[in-house]
Amino acid sequence: MNKAILMGRLTKDPEMKYTANSNVPVCKFTLAVNRKFNKQGQEKQADFIQIVAWDKLAEFCGKYFQKGRQVAVVGRIQTGSWDDADGKRHYTTDVIAEDAYFADSKPGGPSGDEQGSKASGDGFFETEGTEDELPF
Repeated sequence: MNKAILMGRLTKDPEMKYTANSNVPVCKFTLAVNRKFNKQGQEKQADFIQIVAWDKLAEFCGKYFQKGRQVAVVGRIQTGSWDDADGKRHYTTDVIAEDAYFADSKPGGPSGDEQGSKASGDGFFETEGTEDELPF
């Protein structure tokens, strides 16, 4: 099973591009994910994880995600390698996003439009209701 669930803050605005041949949207961004434990007296440590989103999810992330926003991403880990012009091999590890969620309120205050909304790789958007609307 290959499943990654991450929550962290964007280190910079997402980078939105389109593939050369088929013009498919692809969005890349880095999440700073805090480590759960740290040694006493040390400041918190974080891992910086590269995220890649495709198609409708890429468009959503490119449009709404911004530096500093806290987001949650569900996806899979993918590794790869490539050789540079000098013949040196480089290795990559990315999380390929399948779903992405806002994990904080909109900058500048809460917003009913964005808070709790989610986009998935199939292009559907969901919005969570408030507790007053729950049937139980």
